[in-house]
Amino acid sequence: MPTRDQVHNFAAGPSPLPGSVLEEAAQGLLNYDDTGMGICELSHRGKEFKAVIEGAEADLRKLLSIPENYTILFSQGGGTGQFSAVVLNLLSAHRLKNPVPAQEFKPPVLDYVLTGSWSSKAYAEAQRLTLPPFPNCPAFAEPRIAASMKSEKWTRLPRKDEYSFSKDAAFVYYCENETINGIEFPHDPSNEAAFPFESVPEGVEIVADYSSSFISRPILNIEKHAIIYAGAQKNLGPSGVTVLIVRNDLLVDTTEASKLGCVPHTPITYEYKILADNKSLYNTPPTFPIYVSALVLKHLIKDKGGLEGLESTNKQKAELLYKTLEAAEKKGKARLVVRDENARSWMNVTFTIEGAAEEEKRFLDGAEKKGFKQLKGHRSVGGIRASIYNAVTLDSVKLLCEYINEFCT
Repeated sequence: MPTRDQVHNFAAGPSPLPGSVLEEAAQGLLNYDDTGMGICELSHRGKEFKAVIEGAEADLRKLLSIPENYTILFSQGGGTGQFSAVVLNLLSAHRLKNPVPAQEFKPPVLDYVLTGSWSSKAYAEAQRLTLPPFPNCPAFAEPRIAASMKSEKWTRLPRKDEYSFSKDAAFVYYCENETINGIEFPHDPSNEAAFPFESVPEGVEIVADYSSSFISRPILNIEKHAIIYAGAQKNLGPSGVTVLIVRNDLLVDTTEASKLGCVPHTPITYEYKILADNKSLYNTPPTFPIYVSALVLKHLIKDKGGLEGLESTNKQKAELLYKTLEAAEKKGKARLVVRDENARSWMNVTFTIEGAAEEEKRFLDGAEKKGFKQLKGHRSVGGIRASIYNAVTLDSVKLLCEYINEFCT
């Protein structure tokens, strides 16, 4: 039976966690802070858990340099839940800013940038939620595509002249890193593939799904965003908790918006204002995932050099793996899925093995024998995907590169 030291976990999520954190969390499951009770047995309203969640919030604000006019929330439902919550909360905020009589209200446009599977699913949910409530009634909103790379099979990002933003949209939505196809927006604003913040019309809110790249490096233009959200299960903690960063003026009473008409009702557990007013404790939150996330944050600040250290290491890992795969590609042994070098993810590296179909199986079987786990690509696209999140060490990536070189010789 292999030990943790013999296994190199490249899962796309839930992803690996630091061993030292897991050891501390295991102790906390049995006896948290000498209470004689495990963390999962403590009241979420008690002083012990209150210290955990407040500590996680403070460390996250410090790590990401989150401005004071933003609120940090811990929610449930994953990124998929936020496909819905974003639409409902921002439509309510938009309606309260436009309190005209219902017969004079014009359904707002919702702009979506489609760069892969997850942004496409977010767009599909917006279409579903904004359908007319009754026959012959207007829709709640008009979701539209501001840019899409579907015709190119999600292998590159739009160039700046390929976007078409609506000047009066309620919001613009993009996914910073697409886990399945391995695309991520570059951080250099001068890069032609960078997200064009400067092109978004004034007054239009910007929403970003950061699930797969959260706390892997600084968030670019954090102050230009209305909402940023991320599922924890990539870089932060176990599955079950979602982190939200919401600008304070968007914490609105969705019931008051509903009274004006022309907006869908928001489920109570998805209203950002209710979450904020109750310090993320309106109902019982996922206490254990929040606890582990709090431990990870302390580990990143204390042992990993904060975001600067994480960014440096993650860049090294990505550059080494891409360089190895580019060499294999020149030999005709492998092929990188994302053809645009500017769009390649630091977190999810996708590639295929060239030759007969049996070659991919031989690669994966050989990898398994060497302790390289969960490299098989997403079921919807196949191929191979090495996810190199924060807890994947540089040494693990070096060993994977050695195996790729060996296989491709």
